[in-house]
Amino acid sequence: MTMTYLADADKLLRLLEQLWKGLGNTLYLFAATLILSLPLGLLVALLRRSRLPFLRLPISFYILIMRGTPLILQIFAVYFTIPLILGRPFDRMAATLIAFVLNYAAYFAEIFRGGIDSIAKGQWEAAKALGMNRAQVFTKVILMQVLRRVVLPVSNEVITLVKDTALVTAVGIVDLYRAAKNATSTSGSLEPLFIAGLVYLLLNAMVTGVFSRLHKRSALP
Repeated sequence: MTMTYLADADKLLRLLEQLWKGLGNTLYLFAATLILSLPLGLLVALLRRSRLPFLRLPISFYILIMRGTPLILQIFAVYFTIPLILGRPFDRMAATLIAFVLNYAAYFAEIFRGGIDSIAKGQWEAAKALGMNRAQVFTKVILMQVLRRVVLPVSNEVITLVKDTALVTAVGIVDLYRAAKNATSTSGSLEPLFIAGLVYLLLNAMVTGVFSRLHKRSALP
């Protein structure tokens, strides 16, 4: 492999500037998806456990679709469908974010549902015996235990999210991967892709470190 960038400080600096700009979109999509999909996932999990069929069945179907089809197809579906509904163009990043949030909320919902189901029924019954209603039992007794139990499975999805952000290139958004690919196409060197790979690795190392600390602090006795 020809050292196009590593052997030339000026070219390397320009490459890093391009990658930095792309990284901004990567980090935005990652953070926004995480912030929006986690609470949505919890809400979906609660609806999935509803005793009312008209709530439970559509939610089950939504989860099936989101988990059973590729995320890139969901991105295309949202990106091309919303403009048809609105009758005008729709922002590419906004459409991609909607697809990501809907997709990851479905995965987080199943993780939260598993966490809720793992709580002994006796805790629900004991809290109700103290005069709490169902909402109070969940928020005051169950929720914190669930959050402690789901740290590791959530961390696995977050790591996947870091890598999935590269799918935004499918609708022409310049992220870290797209910036590296463009530089590779221009120079004929694979160095930009290797550097981008190191950045993804660093991001996931940071995510792993954060969740490792959360897991230690939340470890069940």
